[in-house]
Amino acid sequence: MIGDLLVLGFALMTGFVAAGVLGSFYQLVTAQPPSFTFDLDGWFKVISAVVVCTFAGPFIIMRNAIRGRLIEKRPIGWLAASAAIAGMWSVCSGIVVLDFAIALTF
Repeated sequence: MIGDLLVLGFALMTGFVAAGVLGSFYQLVTAQPPSFTFDLDGWFKVISAVVVCTFAGPFIIMRNAIRGRLIEKRPIGWLAASAAIAGMWSVCSGIVVLDFAIALTF
């Protein structure tokens, strides 16, 4: 039981780190923060935007939730719900990242 919770926590942290790194890299390259809206100009832009949104989703959600709480004075429940959604998403993407890392070692 404890081992399962440790693995879950490790996957959660891995997903948040991957989301933060990818979101920061996207912002470094494009000079604009990542968001769930993207251009439909070419197939490469669409595929790269889907990949960025898939793995940087928790970063985007939490950034928007914190800004909404600070600037728009949204209720604390909004922030808690956003953190729960970002956490579950982060666990899923963390498992994918960890599986990919384990596959690279063999």
